[in-house]
Amino acid sequence: MKITSAEFVMSNSDVAKCPKNKLPEYAFIGRSNVGKSSLINMLMQRKSLAKTSGRPGKTQLINHFLINKNWYLVDLPGYGYARVSKSSKKTFQKFITNYFEKRQQLVLGFVLIDCRHEPQPIDLEFMEWMGQSQIPFSIIFTKADKLKPNALTRNLEVYTQKMLETWEEMPLYFVTSASNGDGRDELLGYINQINSDLTAS
Repeated sequence: MKITSAEFVMSNSDVAKCPKNKLPEYAFIGRSNVGKSSLINMLMQRKSLAKTSGRPGKTQLINHFLINKNWYLVDLPGYGYARVSKSSKKTFQKFITNYFEKRQQLVLGFVLIDCRHEPQPIDLEFMEWMGQSQIPFSIIFTKADKLKPNALTRNLEVYTQKMLETWEEMPLYFVTSASNGDGRDELLGYINQINSDLTAS
């Protein structure tokens, strides 16, 4: 897929105020500081489409970006740790679940995981919730360039084994690096294929 246009449309915390048209949406979510904004900028080949920050918890709204005028990339707040008050944290955790449960235009969620770390309970719990709620998702492992190939392979095997303790099969996953562009073609190709299938049906 060639990205010909990527434009910011809106930010809000109310699912009811999301765009009203029926274009397919792909939501990106992960723990704070997983490299989500950097990944989005790499996919779109824009330096600052999504705002990157050294401070975890920067994204606190549902952000819609219209891509190629025919699908939305949705940048969601990180779940878990963020430097915000308890009441504020509760609010945006609630609208994350509202978005996934109520947004009919949502086609797929991408759950971002930092490939350098062992499986984290909060990620596993979030994916379990997605599964129980019957929300389709794929995994994107980020920061692959930070590991040597053998260590990366080992970490992915460990993650797969952990997932298979509770899942019948490992969800589809992509291995990416925002700094060298790894995984970009595969990920955009996958979205493109789904969009084509949706149009055909």
